Amino acid sequence: MFETLRELFHKYRDLEVLVRLVGYPGLIGIVFAETGLLVGFFLPGDSLLFTAGFLASLGVMDVRVLLLTLAIAAVVGDQVGYLIGRKAGEALYRREDSRFFKRKHLVAAHEFYEKYGGKTIFLARFVPVIRTFAPTVAGAARMDYRKFVFYNIAGGISWVFSMVGGGYLLGQTFPGLKKHIELVVLGIIFVSVLPIAWEAWKARRARPADAPPSTEPGPAED
Repeated sequence: MFETLRELFHKYRDLEVLVRLVGYPGLIGIVFAETGLLVGFFLPGDSLLFTAGFLASLGVMDVRVLLLTLAIAAVVGDQVGYLIGRKAGEALYRREDSRFFKRKHLVAAHEFYEKYGGKTIFLARFVPVIRTFAPTVAGAARMDYRKFVFYNIAGGISWVFSMVGGGYLLGQTFPGLKKHIELVVLGIIFVSVLPIAWEAWKARRARPADAPPSTEPGPAED
């Protein structure tokens, strides 16, 4: 199933086609998988939400339905990720790499969590890959559940509304862009990878060349 999904995303590099193809159920599934399942780290979150919002401005989709359903999917996804972390705990850090699991992403999310504490659950929403692993790391670190729920709801709503709403407002403000939607999507993809590239660059500068990254889950809190 996951191999089929991967082939689908390679085949439909034009996200406009992908959004039209999968519709509401597909978008809900993608958002849930990217935020709740560790194998969903490769899914196109930001760019897909933005494209859906842009298409909604053209009447292809209903922006209200998008905002409501995708926000719920994002929140529920993080809840599942947190539970995975609580159940699996430190065993995740000993899991071997596979096609759909990369330990380095889990370690990167752990380092992000060590730096920002509870706020990670909110901030990670806007960082590709990190947002997939952050709730699992929080669960493994036994983050206070009520605090997690607060940041989860705030982050999920903010992420979906900013991405979908941004695409919708751009399409409403500049209707002529519908002729160049592929350029808009490419721009969003470029912007969406900047945060993780920036974090990776800072981590590389800060870490001594001979010092391996920390792999033990810690109890970092806000």
